[in-house]
Amino acid sequence: MRVFRFAEADLPADLAREVAALEERAWPGSTPGHDPALHPRTMLLVDAVGTVTAALSLLYKPISLADRTYRAAGLSSVVALPELRGRGLGGRLVARARAELAADPAVDLALFSCDRPLAAFYEAAGFEVLPGTVLVGGTPEDPLATDDPGFDKVVLAAFFSEDPDRDRAAFTGVRVPLHPGNTDRLW
Repeated sequence: MRVFRFAEADLPADLAREVAALEERAWPGSTPGHDPALHPRTMLLVDAVGTVTAALSLLYKPISLADRTYRAAGLSSVVALPELRGRGLGGRLVARARAELAADPAVDLALFSCDRPLAAFYEAAGFEVLPGTVLVGGTPEDPLATDDPGFDKVVLAAFFSEDPDRDRAAFTGVRVPLHPGNTDRLW
């Protein structure tokens, strides 16, 4: 298995079709791709014959909180071939993404939400649950929060700054607006 990385806009067409088909199997009716303003990067785990076995996207956005602007990254569209789930492929790719974010001096933290039953999967890759933290995305006109009725989401993070304990405290148990002053979509 090999890991490949592309800016989403530079993903070769054949691989983009494979990723779109994989996402359609996981989330029927979904629309592939992300807001270009979030500088999406695609990471792929590809087997020896060239089949995409797992994929994810990394999204980047400054987040202002507690009188500071953080250089944040988020995980999105994490998916593995259904017939290969349970073999550690997705976990391997998520752990690799976390390691790359940790090594990137332009990233202070990774921050994203997932369905509550998936939290242990991301924790095994080195992310931590932020108890009581809520992400508020969508748009200013139509906000969407991870604690909205009908959602069973949890917020996860990894801190890569010079003072991770301070930053963890700033993000724990608070509402984090992802859209102040703009109309970027939630990742």
